[in-house]
Amino acid sequence: MGKKYASEKIAKAIFILFAIIAIVAVCSITVYMIKLGTPALSQVGVVELLFGTEWKPTAAEPTFGIFCVILTSIFGTMMALLIGVPIGVLTAVFLAEVGNKKIVMIVQPAVELLAAVPSVIYGLLGIMLLKPFMYNLELMVYNDISEHQFTGGANFLSAILVLAIMILPTVINISTSSIRAVQPSIKSASLALGATKIQTIFKVVLPAAKSGIMTAVVLGMGRALGEAMAIAMVAGGAVNFPLPFNSVRFLTTLIVGEMSYSSGLHREALFTIGLVLFAFILFVNIFLTRMIRKGDAE
Repeated sequence: MGKKYASEKIAKAIFILFAIIAIVAVCSITVYMIKLGTPALSQVGVVELLFGTEWKPTAAEPTFGIFCVILTSIFGTMMALLIGVPIGVLTAVFLAEVGNKKIVMIVQPAVELLAAVPSVIYGLLGIMLLKPFMYNLELMVYNDISEHQFTGGANFLSAILVLAIMILPTVINISTSSIRAVQPSIKSASLALGATKIQTIFKVVLPAAKSGIMTAVVLGMGRALGEAMAIAMVAGGAVNFPLPFNSVRFLTTLIVGEMSYSSGLHREALFTIGLVLFAFILFVNIFLTRMIRKGDAE
């Protein structure tokens, strides 16, 4: 009895230690980002930096406006979620409720394999498959070359499609687990009341799994916001307003693309961009977490 009690105390102490390490890590990152990200705000100005539309850090008279980059990251993530989440949730419904076991045994490992594919591979596939298609689509949309600066297929729309594919494994796996965790008695009660299987899935099972599906959306959003390498390969490299066929830069790709040769105020501004990205992800996670808790309480 004494040994069992001692082992439980040791296990509890280990769990508390790891929890403290996680909290300290988050706090350290927060302090570090604030320390390195705020100097540029005072030198450039909050309004000019956050709402300026020109990013020319190496010009004779440098400008550090990242408003278009912020819009690109926000709109790109939202559009990727609008495409990827419905596909992911419906795939999860297929795997958990509808699909034949033999087919599920093939599809499930394929989805898990997608999660293991490195980001750079998605970028390479985007270059080989998406860019030629997007270039031909640009030629169809813009007949007159003077109307549009052609990107060769590396544009905002390509980045959205790549992001939508990259978030699929996260959304599918977590949504599938959440749907399978729904109590069988809930489904049985719905069927007993005369509902069809499809009605039960969409009106009973999915609402019951709402918390897990929302968690999948949050994690998918984090993946989309934090992605850099694949997007840098298919989005182009210009700071433009996020229109479908414009060459654009995301917050992450701007940092990755310029950090290696930056110095002085330019480097501080890049850290400020990192702070903006960190704050945005933190705000979105807190907001969606509260929505999930509120939904569970109801």
